[in-house]
Amino acid sequence: MSENWATSGVDLHLEQDTAAGRRAGLERALREAIRSGRLAPGSRLPSSRALAADLGISRGTVSAAFDQLVAEGFLTARQGSGTTVSALLRPRPAAAEAPPGVAAPRHDLRPGQPDVSLFPTAAWLRASRRALGNARPEVYGYGDPRGRIELRAAVGDYLGRARGVLAAPDQIVITSGYVQALALLSRVLGAAGTTAIAMEDPGLGFHREVVRRSGLAVLPLPVDDDGARAGDLPRIASGRAAAVVTAAHQFPTGATLHPGRRHALATWARGTGSLVIEDDYDGEFRYDRQPVGALQGMAPGHVAYVGSAAKTLGPGLRLAWLVLPGHLVGPVTEEKLHHDFHTGVTGQLALADLIASHAYDKHVRACRLRYRRRRDLLVARLAGPGRPWPGMAVRGIAAGLQALITLPPGGPGEGEVLARAAQHGLALQGLAPHWHEAGDHPQGIVVGFGTPSERAYPVALEVLARVLQAAGRDQPGPKRDTPIAFSSPI
Repeated sequence: MSENWATSGVDLHLEQDTAAGRRAGLERALREAIRSGRLAPGSRLPSSRALAADLGISRGTVSAAFDQLVAEGFLTARQGSGTTVSALLRPRPAAAEAPPGVAAPRHDLRPGQPDVSLFPTAAWLRASRRALGNARPEVYGYGDPRGRIELRAAVGDYLGRARGVLAAPDQIVITSGYVQALALLSRVLGAAGTTAIAMEDPGLGFHREVVRRSGLAVLPLPVDDDGARAGDLPRIASGRAAAVVTAAHQFPTGATLHPGRRHALATWARGTGSLVIEDDYDGEFRYDRQPVGALQGMAPGHVAYVGSAAKTLGPGLRLAWLVLPGHLVGPVTEEKLHHDFHTGVTGQLALADLIASHAYDKHVRACRLRYRRRRDLLVARLAGPGRPWPGMAVRGIAAGLQALITLPPGGPGEGEVLARAAQHGLALQGLAPHWHEAGDHPQGIVVGFGTPSERAYPVALEVLARVLQAAGRDQPGPKRDTPIAFSSPI
């Protein structure tokens, strides 16, 4: 019985010019596909019977074309293995223009990413097998824009016991990362009449751009050693405004929001009817203090809580969660529906199982220990007796995956440190890009100790110490031995 074209195995798109005959046209089309790289070396071709049925030509014509290209060396045919593109043929890749001056660093201490080599592959595979093995067929259809109920229920339970968040499954919306959550909230707030959002200064510039692209103005909310200065909000955020804060661990300073400012922030939101967006940045990774509960637990009707698996598992999963006040669930769900309908289901189901089985907690605890050891190594090397120079301080180290190295007056500026680091193949990040506006701000280097692998981290840390030591040694004048306070004048 002849094979039906719909079940003939490998699909193969060929542009045939039959002016010189069907066989010649097929040979020419196959050569073009191989030379251009569309058919890579080792690619298996359909059987002659299947391809003939697909193209509407005789099997003998296809066999003759295959024989000719085997003779020319384009194809290889083996009994029982079918016909494949010759492995000896390597198409010349098109030259790609790399951005000038851009090269992969040998040592990467930039903040913002965890050590993705710690991803719990075995636990994730077990969770995926269980979740997908028990899944009903309908989970692969279009679903609830809020996300799978399995994940919303698991996240609600986890946040309640681990972060002090009051979260019923119906209040939770699963998103493709924190950025999407911030964009959804910004558009919903704008449609409801909000004109501006106060955001921490310094803070992540990309997040400010997300808000601006939603049509809202961004207002600088100063940060000091006690976190965002909530008392400034009545002055800077008059009218219809909202505020974004990183209460557990501020980026990039590492400050934790003071209890008094938490109360001030909640009081402001209740009194003005405003919304506080809580970015629970690195909330799971704390080292020297008791866990700090989420701000959302103090004012659940006025705080939208955003958490993510980006740091605990990996940003490539694109999984985050919004816990919303009741009046925002409908508008955010509608916005999500028209943005991307819903987030991919297989990752949601696997993460739900990982959380419900407590494998997620186990992984977070293991990562916390690893990152604490890295933090301790950084402090011992840069802030201990052998520190590169007096007056340099390592700050924001009680939690999170980054530290802020403040540079004292009379010492090297961050631009010089970054330039020296680049010469040694070391990628760092300065404090300057995180300010809302350029100006006379404190100088600093933001060091991420989560990015390198376990093996690469000690080497990168030693390169950093040598860079700082060399930069400090070459500076004329006295060096202060008192750390610069990251406080109210900022």
